Amino acid sequence: MTSGAHGAGKTEGTVRVRLVTSSGPIVLELDGRHAPKTTANFMAYVDDGRFDGTTFYRAARRKSMPTRGLIQAGIGTNARRSLPPVAHEPTSQTGIRHLDMTLSMARGGKPGSAMGNFFITVGPIPSMDAQGDYAGYAAFGHVVAGTDVVRKILAMPSGGGEGQMRGQMILKPVRIIKAERLTGVAKPTGQPKPWLIELLPKKRPPG
Repeated sequence: MTSGAHGAGKTEGTVRVRLVTSSGPIVLELDGRHAPKTTANFMAYVDDGRFDGTTFYRAARRKSMPTRGLIQAGIGTNARRSLPPVAHEPTSQTGIRHLDMTLSMARGGKPGSAMGNFFITVGPIPSMDAQGDYAGYAAFGHVVAGTDVVRKILAMPSGGGEGQMRGQMILKPVRIIKAERLTGVAKPTGQPKPWLIELLPKKRPPG
């Protein structure tokens, strides 16, 4: 299924988003001209409020250079916040490379499985670009403000995790208080928001 399955069509031009986090604001610029499907998918999460209350939960630092690596955020494994997977837009198609402060989609499986998790690179990571039969990851924007916040998150104490994420889970995850659109008009998907039920105050039993 593609992003079109949840009502997010192509997005033209660039779109800016501010992530209001517990460590400070990060402003992203998405390239909707070169990566329209990936941008539309991300904006569907923003416009629906699906990122609000989620976290930056991973800090993957290079062993040889701990000031470089990536930070990862989004809905994690919360299926209540998820939308259908978005079609993969490889760097060989978009021309958007994984350079310093690049915004890209995270995925655990094959290309076309990305949903509501993303990462920001600190320093270039060319190994994430598409090469030959390797599809790579879908880069679709970059950080235009708040690079100091990104670096601060990368430096946070981490541990736990399994597999590729072993030792990389941020011990005190950074909260995304709100993800807000700065340009254009919001286009909510109209899909149900079952995660909001979890946030409602629980009624006390009578008596």
